[in-house]
Amino acid sequence: MIVTSALRHAAAGSAAMLLVLSAPVAAAAPPPVRAAAPALGPGSVTEPTPPARRFVDPARLDRTGTQVEPLAGAPAVPSLSALSWVVADAGTGEVLAARAAHRKLPPASTLKTLFALTALPHHEASERHTVADEELTGIGEGSSLVGVKEGYTYRVSDLWNGVFLSSGNDAVHVLAAMSGGWESMARQMQEKARSLGARDTHVVSPDGYDAPGQVSSAYDLAVFGRAGVQDPEFTRYCSTAYADFPAGSWSYGIANTNRLLTGADGVGRYPGLIGVKNGYTSNAGNTLVSAARRGDRTLVVSVMNPQSGGGLAVYEEARSLLDWGFEAAGKVRPVGSLLPPKSPDSPSGERSEARAVAVRGGAGAGRPPWAPRRTPARHRRRSLRPGPVRGAPALPRGLRLRRRPRPVGLAPPRHARLTRTGDGPGGRSVHAGAVALRARRCAATRSRVAQRREQ
Repeated sequence: MIVTSALRHAAAGSAAMLLVLSAPVAAAAPPPVRAAAPALGPGSVTEPTPPARRFVDPARLDRTGTQVEPLAGAPAVPSLSALSWVVADAGTGEVLAARAAHRKLPPASTLKTLFALTALPHHEASERHTVADEELTGIGEGSSLVGVKEGYTYRVSDLWNGVFLSSGNDAVHVLAAMSGGWESMARQMQEKARSLGARDTHVVSPDGYDAPGQVSSAYDLAVFGRAGVQDPEFTRYCSTAYADFPAGSWSYGIANTNRLLTGADGVGRYPGLIGVKNGYTSNAGNTLVSAARRGDRTLVVSVMNPQSGGGLAVYEEARSLLDWGFEAAGKVRPVGSLLPPKSPDSPSGERSEARAVAVRGGAGAGRPPWAPRRTPARHRRRSLRPGPVRGAPALPRGLRLRRRPRPVGLAPPRHARLTRTGDGPGGRSVHAGAVALRARRCAATRSRVAQRREQ
């Protein structure tokens, strides 16, 4: 009987097990399924990839050899005879390659780029000026001239055409006289160079004429060229190939001496060339600052004193650097920067950004730690009540508690200010401002009393 019951229970259990095993899988509770991610369009990524940090040794451009850091597939740097040269991206300021970038050499008329950056903001292009005789004194022997005459009236734009196209030192002298004088202009140019981060330049003669101690560098000239092409007025003058120069009742044509721009003397024009300025003296040799645009990219190159190839070699070497720079886009790492270093005296970008966030945000949102704290309204009235500080000793005779005036909304001072009001022995002002304010109030009271008595 007991065995039969046990067998009956075992059979029932086996049947139940078979029912569970034979149940379809769909009956089981399905596992949680994550929502499908939205389809991404072509070229999109799930999250932005931060740019890789690139360390550029600032001392690398001080070396004498060719400085370049090529990546896979980068073209070979052209072999040039110039004593120094730089090729850089005018947009980012990144120096792509250089040779003896900080070598100090005479700049010749390429220094007129710094002169233009300094003097262009002083006068409007349409302004007219009658040249005085003393404004044309002191022009160096053998200087290039555009033909400025004393007693003639010129527009400022005509004088700038004379500077950029004919490299006229006579036009430079007149514009310098209009902007404070020759020596003052040299000082202004020196200050402008320092503000741009050009530390190798020493200005003696603003027109670039050879003078003892006057030097610049390929790096500084590239800095000046980059700053120039970012100025529309500068760019308009330096990219002008031909213009008419007035001579009283008539005018004559002048041509830009930059052969890469005009294609003169057998030098082919460079496509997309912007300018900037060429120069030559017997001491400096041939120098050139050029900029060219191709697509959305602008390059600036500076070449100083080629040692072979004749007087036109400076243009061909600049052409080689421009070609290499456009071909090497994205295939080299920068070896330096034309951007000026941040001044330690100026507030950091983080502090400025935090201040901007505090202004844009709501009440208390993004408040930088140096911003003044506002006292809650429920505490303002209580905080204005004078009273002794807890635990403070008794006040000497002749002293009383006085609060300093404070701007509305700022937290009150943590403790009261003591102001001596008596004239006893050793009487002196512990808080001079409060005493002066009290004296002014007493004087005003006495004045009002005197006026009433006169009435």
